[in-house]
Amino acid sequence: MTTIFHHFCENKHAFINPSDTTEKIDGFPEVCITTFSEGIIRKAAQGSAAKVIAHLYSANGAIPVYEIEYHKKKMGLFLSRVGAPACVAGLEEIIALGAKKIIQFGCCGVLDQSYVGNSIILPSSAVRDEGTSYHYCPDSEEISADPSSVEIAVQCLKKQDIPYIIGKVWTTDAIYRETPELIERRKKQGCIAVEMECSASLAVARFRNIPILQFFYGADNLDADAWEIRDLTDYGISHSGKYMALALECANAF
Repeated sequence: MTTIFHHFCENKHAFINPSDTTEKIDGFPEVCITTFSEGIIRKAAQGSAAKVIAHLYSANGAIPVYEIEYHKKKMGLFLSRVGAPACVAGLEEIIALGAKKIIQFGCCGVLDQSYVGNSIILPSSAVRDEGTSYHYCPDSEEISADPSSVEIAVQCLKKQDIPYIIGKVWTTDAIYRETPELIERRKKQGCIAVEMECSASLAVARFRNIPILQFFYGADNLDADAWEIRDLTDYGISHSGKYMALALECANAF
């Protein structure tokens, strides 16, 4: 950490840039919605007369980018891969295609059950316990969300009468290294949830000067004597309509 992540390079022109591999599309939707559940994406695409307008390519396969319409507004819809590096690569390529604003949502592990309950979580900041964000902004323990984006989400949640909380999250690269000691340390820092992409997504959005609005729903519970898997393996399908409705409202107001 000390020898690598403390030496941020401010040069915005990399040896390989997103525009070198991804060609901008005229008329590409300015606002794009993304989540990490393939099931939610598939269900949303099937129910909204979506059409494929592009693909994101990697050795893992091709990810379709859909165009959907909500309140006569065209929007993009695509799957984000799990984990900060893969997620950020997708965001970079979506921005290169022409996206100007991003709505990103997904599940998280709960660190403070008494506070979180069944509320939607709006991240106010994220602890940067991953490597990707350090290539997009100087080193710091945390990165803050844009208050104006958080406020838009708040207004949409109030409109739909959905309970919500605002708080700090912990972004980590290593889901199998969330030790009891680290969990307790993060809770003392004020973290109410843990996930894998928030801080890196905030960093690339800031670097590219693209606003991003994020929200999370609690899945598994780490605030117990033993891990409670709950509906983690459901990948959000059982409440996908609720989450997509909120994402669409946020995208419409963004």
